[in-house]
Amino acid sequence: MPSDPTRPWLRAEGAAALAASFWAYGTVGAGWLLFAVLLLAPDLAMLGYLRGPRAGAVLYNAAHSYVAPATLAAVGVLAAVPLAVPLALIWTAHIGLDRMLGYGLKRPTGFGDTHLGTVGRGG
Repeated sequence: MPSDPTRPWLRAEGAAALAASFWAYGTVGAGWLLFAVLLLAPDLAMLGYLRGPRAGAVLYNAAHSYVAPATLAAVGVLAAVPLAVPLALIWTAHIGLDRMLGYGLKRPTGFGDTHLGTVGRGG
């Protein structure tokens, strides 16, 4: 099967989101230890796969969509919750990193089947 020509664009988009989040995080003064500790926290959503591929995909995708951190950032700004914006930036950086590395949103058919193609030995 030929390679998907959109995949490099989607990976570049992830790299841009990672870079922008990294830069913005540096401007909010929240401390890099928090960033390092929480960068991989969204991957805890993989625990949803203990309930099967469909439940796993739903939980994983909810934690790996830009909608949730964008909502968190908006709440942080509008409700003046100081920690919300740094947390949203860390979350966005994680999603960007995943996309840059080729880890996309999951399909209910299995963990390795993503919107960016197959991950793992089959990809």
